[in-house]
Amino acid sequence: MIMKTENKITQTVPERISILSKNRWGELAPYLFISPWIIGFFCFTFGPLIFSLVISFFDWPVVGTPKFIGFKNYVDMFTNDPVFWQSLGVTFKFAAILVPLNIGIALLLAILLNQKVKWLSGYRTIFYLPTVVSGVALSMIWSWMYDGEYGLLNYFLSLIGIKGPNWLNDPTWSLFAIVFAGIWGQGAMMLIFLAGLKNIPKDLYEAAEIDGASKWHKFVKITLPMLSPTLLFNVITAIISAFQQLTLALVLTGGGPLRKTYFYAMYVYENAFKYFKMGYASANAWIMFLIILTLTLLVFKSSNTWVYYENEVKKKQK
Repeated sequence: MIMKTENKITQTVPERISILSKNRWGELAPYLFISPWIIGFFCFTFGPLIFSLVISFFDWPVVGTPKFIGFKNYVDMFTNDPVFWQSLGVTFKFAAILVPLNIGIALLLAILLNQKVKWLSGYRTIFYLPTVVSGVALSMIWSWMYDGEYGLLNYFLSLIGIKGPNWLNDPTWSLFAIVFAGIWGQGAMMLIFLAGLKNIPKDLYEAAEIDGASKWHKFVKITLPMLSPTLLFNVITAIISAFQQLTLALVLTGGGPLRKTYFYAMYVYENAFKYFKMGYASANAWIMFLIILTLTLLVFKSSNTWVYYENEVKKKQK
């Protein structure tokens, strides 16, 4: 009896060791699979982010010896650089016009594409197609359309007796021209709204129809509240995209005329790669990050009053 017990114990020890090793391997395996992403994140995202924060406290020329100057880059930016305030004002104006237009038009297109009409897949493809076109190619197309003498837009205006302006060289119209070009590629936002519309229960609309609700009341009382989480996501991404806009202005106007389209992203870009002031450009970029972060937090803070989450309501009812 004793021998049988000892043999049983000696046989189960290796089995336990193998089980433990398998469990440890099972715990480590997921991290090994995602390790390429983790390494890439630290090498190409988090590492450069921290490095840019460090060099923002230096006078860091591309050629030469870096010199620690503390907060001088930030002080000079706010006190001795009028271009900083000008570019920031242009960017805020651009975002204030573009974000509501982008949201409104994307939502309208999503509602139209949510209807049961013929050739619906073709319409979705047509509206989404500008999104897959590169920013430079899209800018070149719009530069041809906005041409003051041979542009397609002015040609159509001339057909109805209107003399179009020189869109990209007129200080009054240049910013609006870039806004209109920016609205053109909003297929991704439209698809996100469309996905949100598909998730709204149809029985809500059926109950509203039984009560005699009009289409406007159904939109205001059902569609917008149920779509508000999607709307929150699109608003935040639209704000971030507007403040990071560079390609359209760089290709179409180069920041002109009279710096009316000189966006903050172009200001950062030129400080870094035209004037080779890497430390100063890094300080500019961190101010942009703080501005976007502040605006995002404000939107999140205000979302408590206009964003509706069905699961939270159900929990409160229980």
